[in-house]
Amino acid sequence: MTESNPRQEKGKIIAEQGNQIRRINETTYSVRSQTRHINYTVIKTNSGFVCNCPDHTFRKVCCKHIHSVEFSITLREQVKEQNKVTISPVNIQVCSFCKSDNIKKSGIRNNKSGKIQRYSCKECHKTFSLNLGFEGMKSSPEAITQALQLYFTGESLRNVQKFLKLSGVEVSHKTIYGWVNKYTKLMKAYLDKITPQVGDTWRADEVYVKVRGELKYVFSLMDDETRFWIAQVANKKEGHDASSLFRKGKQVTQMKPKVIITDGLGSYAEAYKQEFWARERESRTVHIRHIRLQGDMNNNKMERLNGEFRDREKVVRGLKKDEASLGVFPSNPI
Repeated sequence: MTESNPRQEKGKIIAEQGNQIRRINETTYSVRSQTRHINYTVIKTNSGFVCNCPDHTFRKVCCKHIHSVEFSITLREQVKEQNKVTISPVNIQVCSFCKSDNIKKSGIRNNKSGKIQRYSCKECHKTFSLNLGFEGMKSSPEAITQALQLYFTGESLRNVQKFLKLSGVEVSHKTIYGWVNKYTKLMKAYLDKITPQVGDTWRADEVYVKVRGELKYVFSLMDDETRFWIAQVANKKEGHDASSLFRKGKQVTQMKPKVIITDGLGSYAEAYKQEFWARERESRTVHIRHIRLQGDMNNNKMERLNGEFRDREKVVRGLKKDEASLGVFPSNPI
């Protein structure tokens, strides 16, 4: 693609229009014909892209539809790079109070299960310690983060307590539960302030959850590319509705997908009509419902996430309220 040619130029024009290409999955794209009311399918193979248009099928050339997909992929990667979130490092060279850089180390603060460096400022004569996010905690940040990691990988509170005890940290299982509540709320508050950068293909699935002995649906929505958990809602088993899930997904991401992948549950079809269907074909989301066990149209990614949900549910031995089903994990399992 070093030398320009007419097909390449036409492909670039198609990609820049923004509404001519639909990304079905990681290897399959649908490109609208520029002369007929049909769509051509472009598939990425081990030997390159193939297209079912006459230009590629009979002339065996790289057609404008393939070039448009290549340009589209390049543009998408550029957008992802531009939207990367950069977190600035904590500056430990200045005073927390007066921002003076005339500081020095001033001993160690002994916590119940760890040591934290203290600093003193020569300008305002105040002492401080940098323990961002763990201020006022009796246990060290290492102990707290280890406990959270163990809990969210499936361990029970008492098993986490036993592990910390082997590491020399004496805390109760109730204390660990307090850590989980505190830091999941902090994560949720942070995530609620940002608009996640997700792809244009989403997956939805549901699981049965027993809340106080009553079966309920928990609907989950996940981005296919990043596996970001976009939204989750709980409904009663009778009269369940997935519309609130799709609506919440649009609110969180400030967009709607080009492709939504679900199973054959009727609620998804109704919700799709309400939230994603559009009269104009260019702005209409494609709904894929025919899920296979093998190939590109499976829902394995979503089923894997639901498996983690089930593992967590077993550990907590059932749910006592509706909100608990939405708090089994933090807002986004990263």
